Amino acid sequence: MVKEKANQDTETQILNAAKDVFQKKGMDGARMQEIANEAGINKAMLHYYYRSKQLLFEAVFNNAFSLLAPELNKILNDDSAVEDKVRNFTSNYITFISKHPYLPNFIIQELNRNPKFFEKIQQNAAFPTLDKFKAQVALEVEKGILKPIDGEQLFINIISLNIFPFIATPLIKGLLKVDDKGFKQLMEKRKIAVSEFIINSIKK
Repeated sequence: MVKEKANQDTETQILNAAKDVFQKKGMDGARMQEIANEAGINKAMLHYYYRSKQLLFEAVFNNAFSLLAPELNKILNDDSAVEDKVRNFTSNYITFISKHPYLPNFIIQELNRNPKFFEKIQQNAAFPTLDKFKAQVALEVEKGILKPIDGEQLFINIISLNIFPFIATPLIKGLLKVDDKGFKQLMEKRKIAVSEFIINSIKK
């Protein structure tokens, strides 16, 4: 029992250390030795728990995704209006990704490198489902609350406007001449900017 608790504590240390290093250095820039140092263990111990950087990165990702997915799924499938869903989804997503900025690029890199990676993501029990959201959009269009728009296209618009700044962070910081603090402030403002932009474009 004591040994099991010690193993869990060590694994938690490793995942927390890996998350910090991945956030600072990204997947390519991170080194296993650096993660071991951050976790306060030797490299042999790190390899005992995770044989490769890829496996460690996937563990960090799954840990983070298991926190985000239920929140997004809850928003998409609750009984609130589409307008409220847009606001809540945007706010929750930007807040979460601001704390885990490595996730969007990691997902895209993995999907390009290994298309089967998406199958792993889908195995998560809380993977967001869109059926209710799409039906709700269709109903609000029918009632005249929303302009004619397909639920799938609306969801793609929401995801695109939220995810792009985090994928193109260096470009945006360079073009707008902002530092890390300025970028964080931009993302806070974006919670409202994105929501209002989308809502104004779909509401009658």
